[in-house]
Amino acid sequence: MTWNNVIRQGHRWLALIFTATVIANFVAMALGQPPAWIVYSPLPPLFLLMFSGLTMFALPYAASWRQGRRAQG
Repeated sequence: MTWNNVIRQGHRWLALIFTATVIANFVAMALGQPPAWIVYSPLPPLFLLMFSGLTMFALPYAASWRQGRRAQG
């Protein structure tokens, strides 16, 4: 499995985890005053999603940069 596939699959799983934590957050808020760990639980997956998304965004540019570098060398 290539790093590209690992990052994409990890991004998908992180999206599922993030969605579940947001749903749990809304349910907890509907039931009353939720504890702080539930309120802030979506943040770690959100930051990991940001980093994996930025990595996937940069992968095509890095590939074209590497190909151009090979052609020059």
